[in-house]
Amino acid sequence: MIGIETLVNLLDLGGTFVFAISGALAAVNRRLDIFGILVLAFVAGNFGGITRDLLIGAVPPAALSHERYLLASIMAGLITFFSYSGVKRLRSPVLLFDAVGLSVFAVAGAGKAIEFGLNPVMAALLGMVTGIGGGMMRDLLLMEIPQVLRSDLYALAALAGAAVVVIGHELALPYGVAALAGGLLCFTLRFMAIRYAWRLPVGHFSARERAKAGKDEEEQ
Repeated sequence: MIGIETLVNLLDLGGTFVFAISGALAAVNRRLDIFGILVLAFVAGNFGGITRDLLIGAVPPAALSHERYLLASIMAGLITFFSYSGVKRLRSPVLLFDAVGLSVFAVAGAGKAIEFGLNPVMAALLGMVTGIGGGMMRDLLLMEIPQVLRSDLYALAALAGAAVVVIGHELALPYGVAALAGGLLCFTLRFMAIRYAWRLPVGHFSARERAKAGKDEEEQ
């Protein structure tokens, strides 16, 4: 039987790899050189986990104290660099790998928070932060508005997946079962949101406010 710590570490490493691929794909799409691709792969794959570990006091963060995270990021970056055409054939590859990474990191983050004794609400929130951290930093480095602030059910999907893990723990379910259920829920929500453009309500300008905003932008 695989213990919760081992399973969390495996999920963490898997999330690092798929998020690193999403970062590398985004870097290639923006015509970065190979060094930039590797940097973005590492940032996308590890920033969420580093943030989580710092918040719960697991220092030094696992991504900085275990070489396997760096190696997984470099491997993902090199695979993407040398086999970009093959990876690119996947439908919406950046969004797909991003959705997988979001799901894996959300449940792994919640599991590690539970392992460190956080209360259920904070564990769920930390799982969400783990899931969205790498993607946010990836987008910021590419000078884009982070997907978590504009994309369809991004943070909400991560929170839902992490919440399932926490609820499973409270019901004394095996962590593997709760993690699988939470990961599937997170991925399904994110995938369906991408496919059918599901999104939370957004603010709307009136015609007068829109015209005024456009005028202010022109003056700047």
